[in-house]
Amino acid sequence: MNAPIPTDIKLHQKSRFLEISFEDGARFELPCEFLRVYSPSAEVQGHGPGQEILQVGKQDVGITEIRPVGNYAVCPTFSDGHNSGIYTWDYLYHLGTNRAQLWDEYLAKLAAVENVSKGGF
Repeated sequence: MNAPIPTDIKLHQKSRFLEISFEDGARFELPCEFLRVYSPSAEVQGHGPGQEILQVGKQDVGITEIRPVGNYAVCPTFSDGHNSGIYTWDYLYHLGTNRAQLWDEYLAKLAAVENVSKGGF
C-alpha cells in the first residue's frame, strides 16, 4: 500500500525538526538528527542488507534546504553537507509511523559502539 501524499511540509530550523502532514490526517514531527541518521542514501544505507553505516555525531545537524523531487519525494540538504538522500512520501510516512522504534534501535547501536570503544563487549 502506498502512503498518503503530504498536504503540508514545514521545516522548523530553530528547533531542528520537519513537520509533515498527510492527507489521511497523520502528522509527524521528525527531528533533523533522526532524518539524517536514517537517510535513504547509499552513503548511509550501503548497497545491500548489512552494509549500513552507523551515523554518529549528528546531534546538532539541521536542514538548510529542502528540494522537491518530482511529485513523490524531497531531498534535504543537511548542515553537515549531506544531500544525497531522496526521501519518498512512503519513506517519510514509514519514518513517522515507526519513529519511536527506529530511534530506540539507533540509540542501542550507538550505545553498543560506545561500549566497544571503551573496551567493553
